[in-house]
Amino acid sequence: MNNTADVIIIGAGVHGASLAFHLAQRGVKAIILEKKFVAAGATGRSSGLVRMHYDVREDSELAWVSFQYFRNWKEIVGGDAGFTRTGFIQLVAHEDTEKLKANVKMHQEIGIPVVLIKADDVKRLAPSFITDDIELAAYEPESGYAMPSDTANAFLNAAKKKGAHLVQDCAVTGIIVSGGRVKGVQTAQGPFEAPIIVNAAGAWAGKVNEMVGLDLPYDTWRHDTMFVARPRQVGPSHPTVIDFANEMYFRPEGNLTLVGLEDGNPLGESPDSDTDHAKKGFVERGIDRICRRIPIMENGALHSAHGGYDGITPDQHPLLGAAGPDGFYLDCGFSGTGFKTSPAVGLCMSELILDGKSKTVDLSIYRPQRFTEKKLIVGEHPYSSIWK
Repeated sequence: MNNTADVIIIGAGVHGASLAFHLAQRGVKAIILEKKFVAAGATGRSSGLVRMHYDVREDSELAWVSFQYFRNWKEIVGGDAGFTRTGFIQLVAHEDTEKLKANVKMHQEIGIPVVLIKADDVKRLAPSFITDDIELAAYEPESGYAMPSDTANAFLNAAKKKGAHLVQDCAVTGIIVSGGRVKGVQTAQGPFEAPIIVNAAGAWAGKVNEMVGLDLPYDTWRHDTMFVARPRQVGPSHPTVIDFANEMYFRPEGNLTLVGLEDGNPLGESPDSDTDHAKKGFVERGIDRICRRIPIMENGALHSAHGGYDGITPDQHPLLGAAGPDGFYLDCGFSGTGFKTSPAVGLCMSELILDGKSKTVDLSIYRPQRFTEKKLIVGEHPYSSIWK
């Protein structure tokens, strides 16, 4: 095997896979090094929501560009990302209603198909939902969810057809730096050489940063989810929902409903900890939350529950761009919300690496240096903090 490439990507999650695809589209040879297997980390545990609602404009722009991929996947990438249109409803606490209006206006300026709806509209879309606490909601009729592992594999399969090379069971143990520039990496399978190295290692990215002496605020974040078998009274499906008022989100998948909570997510744990099981007490809290919005779910049944880890930054936004020695780039720290933007981030990172600037969406607000510059990312109309 040729261990020399134009670019080495550390991590075969959906962001490493997307970048490999977009580099391959430009004729650039990438080697993707993965310590386990494709989508073994945060991607394989992602809930897969595909929506455009954010309170930061650039986040919504990335999600909107990415949405074009999801709904035209076979034509743009090939294979299947498993995108399912369910419609998406964003619910906020009553005190955030004016911010919701402002953010929907911003989304409409971008071109995102979204409208403000009232409680009775929500009830028509989802008759089983409690809507007494709803004044207004944002509704994206074209949004839904996709399958994250399928998405990553489709990106990599397309990249490999154009010359990219994937090496699995290949943990990176060190980064070779000479004269202030990266030269390659040491791995469990020997050395690999490239003048550009991209850290897309997710929850392990902090350890990779340490290999080049890069001191950035970066931690791990655990997130548990569960699947509940819906009672027939709910119907064959329901919209995908982020419910800030109840600090949760949920979406359908077949006759199941996936539920995730926004609170009780520990920081600082080893990403190699058990993810086959949810933390003690999570299922009970999750059932209580989903029944607040859909009371008939009391008649449902637990199907499964598990955990996952991602990298997180102090402002819950990614690190995107050059940092440390010349040729070293960061594509990590998505803080649990990176799946839906992965197609656009891969495109924009390829532009940044090859052209010196991202043109499709300006990534400059995500630059790693923002923490030393004390320019943390905050939306113009930020919602009340629901992340805990």
